[in-house]
Amino acid sequence: MSTKTYTPRLADKYKKEVIPALVKKFGYKSVMQAPKLEKICLNRGVNGAVTDKKLIDVALEEMTIISGQKAVATMSKKDISNFKLRKHMPIGTRVTLRGDKMFEFLDRLIAVALPRVRDFRGINEKSFDGRGNYTMGVTEQIIFPEIQADKVEKTRGMTVSFITNAKTDNEGRALLKLLGMPFVS
Repeated sequence: MSTKTYTPRLADKYKKEVIPALVKKFGYKSVMQAPKLEKICLNRGVNGAVTDKKLIDVALEEMTIISGQKAVATMSKKDISNFKLRKHMPIGTRVTLRGDKMFEFLDRLIAVALPRVRDFRGINEKSFDGRGNYTMGVTEQIIFPEIQADKVEKTRGMTVSFITNAKTDNEGRALLKLLGMPFVS
């Protein structure tokens, strides 16, 4: 009796299609040299969290629903009197996805969420950091089907960072493009 374990669609695609394509394109001597997606980080700063503590709770709940993993609050690092900000006050939320949850989120982002963006023509491929990592901004959380648009009081954005172990931007771009990221040509 064999029990099949579930693996995300993009994880299979990475092993069967992306690695051989990267090895062929960049001429790696081993498949272990092919860059891989290590993690996806979601961050959201919450404007007005200093005066209204409920905003952080709402943001935490939304980020947890979107990512499928419990979000944590980010705390301020220092006091800033002009903003009425004290050290260790919650000012945002973040989630780091790895493994199967990372591939599941990426699949939902590419197939469902990004096409729901108004006037979507693809994402800018100039947002690489020089080491193969890519960061993009999402202007509205309602592009994710898990969020019910009629229950959202205020639309807020977030940043999504794709952290790879690629050595160059070209390798990182090729990896994300092969995984299905809709870059503007």
